[in-house]
Amino acid sequence: MRPGEHPEAEADFGFRRVARTAKAPLVRGVFDSVAGRYDLMNDLMSGGIHRWWKHEMIAWLAPRPGQTLIDVAGGTGDIARRAMKRLDPEKGGQVFVCDVNAQMLEVGRARAIDDGILAGIEWVCGDAEALPMAERSADLYTIAFGLRNVTNIDCALAEARRVLKPGGRFMCLEFSPTVTRWLAAAYDLYSFQVLPRIGAAVTGDREAYTYLVESIRRFPPQAAVCELVEAAGLGHVKFRDLTGGIATLYSAWRI
Repeated sequence: MRPGEHPEAEADFGFRRVARTAKAPLVRGVFDSVAGRYDLMNDLMSGGIHRWWKHEMIAWLAPRPGQTLIDVAGGTGDIARRAMKRLDPEKGGQVFVCDVNAQMLEVGRARAIDDGILAGIEWVCGDAEALPMAERSADLYTIAFGLRNVTNIDCALAEARRVLKPGGRFMCLEFSPTVTRWLAAAYDLYSFQVLPRIGAAVTGDREAYTYLVESIRRFPPQAAVCELVEAAGLGHVKFRDLTGGIATLYSAWRI
């Protein structure tokens, strides 16, 4: 329990209300269950479109050689590995992949070693709401499909500002609860009927993907997310919808 937090405080876990202190362990359980098949499921459930979304994220972030990136909720390192190509470890560029789920990090670390990626990347088990990073230590902060899973979004955003250097860049990629009207009916059908069945077939855990769908619907809409980012002290906040608003990129700066 965090200082000042009421012992009976609650949080959303999908469509359920649970004790605030229970959410983080429940979320860890979801990702423990699917860690080994997480990247495969991303390809299957998005038809590979998540790769384009992440390409757009890195393109807008525009990492430069020698910069330091903290990739929060970085899981198996998909974003980090894309960014490393631009950061150039030979020129001092470095990525810290930070995730609360040790099993996801182990999958990512093992794959990186198998691919010969040893320099310029660190794997850190840590909480987005209390990052094990020094103040003003990063040029760039990214979080992809992780912000909706934290218990306290305000706290996670405050931590993003804390670890960024003045002039540092914040970038978030997240699913959105509202999509364009022409997509809405098909998107709901796919989300609630098809996706959990794929999750059950591939990972053996239907409930994990039911939670993931529900968590998207509980996440704030784009304008509200921008307000939260601004309230955390980050400036020049912008957002860009992708694929009819199914996913959204949020950009901001530590001024």
